[in-house]
Amino acid sequence: MRPTPAGTRRTPRLRAALLALLIAGAGTSLSGAPAQAAPRMDTSQFKGVNWADPRDNFADDPVVLSGLSLSDSYAQTYTKSSRVISAFRANLGANTVRLPINPYTVNGTYWKSYRAVIDAASAKGFKVILSYWEGTGPRKDGFIDDQATYWPMWNTVVKAYKSDRNVYFEPMNEPHGYTDTEWADLAAKWLDTYASVPRNRVFVSGAGYNDHVTTVCADPRLKGTYLSLHHYGFWKEYATYDQWVADLKVRIGDCANRTVADEFGAHMTTGFDYNKPAPDNNFVNYMQAVTDTFRELKMGSVYWPGLRTGDTYSLQTLTGDPSRPWLETTNQSGADRLAWAWGRGKAVRP
Repeated sequence: MRPTPAGTRRTPRLRAALLALLIAGAGTSLSGAPAQAAPRMDTSQFKGVNWADPRDNFADDPVVLSGLSLSDSYAQTYTKSSRVISAFRANLGANTVRLPINPYTVNGTYWKSYRAVIDAASAKGFKVILSYWEGTGPRKDGFIDDQATYWPMWNTVVKAYKSDRNVYFEPMNEPHGYTDTEWADLAAKWLDTYASVPRNRVFVSGAGYNDHVTTVCADPRLKGTYLSLHHYGFWKEYATYDQWVADLKVRIGDCANRTVADEFGAHMTTGFDYNKPAPDNNFVNYMQAVTDTFRELKMGSVYWPGLRTGDTYSLQTLTGDPSRPWLETTNQSGADRLAWAWGRGKAVRP
């Protein structure tokens, strides 16, 4: 989950200077190949969940996903990850998992083990979305933390996985420190730097807290990429079903054919029943509205989180032997709504 936009911002002059340094210091392209022609988009293929570090993926050290350990070898990580991915499929019907990365994870010794998560998911035919997360404290400001480590991180990740068609790249999660124009400039720089990556394997985050895709959608430099949207019920104290539908649609504009909601979620461990109308319950209104809308617009969606220890939004919880984990569903009505968003099951209309 993400907080609503708030907090201290860097001054425009400092922000512009940092942006210039970032663009000037971008990593060398892995290929001089020209950008490929824009492919046909199909976001409905992404039926997924986020698998998260218990710290919400914001870390100043390697991200360690719930159920894994920093001390695990590649083989141990692969075994655990294979079972978690299999459980996502068995319990929810998922075919996509979104994973965090940061420079501490990729540029350090843990990368050898962390790759097992990506490899295990890809081997099972899952689509894997790799997204950069910033750090904590003063670094949790919506800006790329350090361009001197950011670009080498992506050099390593792209080199390792550009040939794996199951792996997708999201340059940054929730770039709320930048203006819409600044963020589009950075996203375009990422595409230029990694021109060998097909554009239909790149997710360009919506501006702000990924909370609207209309500006990145309109930028011709970003043509052919998927767009990622985040949308949460806690953004409003209360809204009706119809108000939530309207709120979501204005953030998407006419860009549904390129947009994947790669974060959305609500309380799953508190007993809410999302299969029954409850007009006085903001989160039931929200969950029914967004899943109906994703289905209506044939949009892909990736629930937050499929698995995160200690998160009331988590739709799965760990069970069994920690060395051979399995998952249980925390709220069957939430799983039903997810299935409905993905084009299966039955819906309850408010």
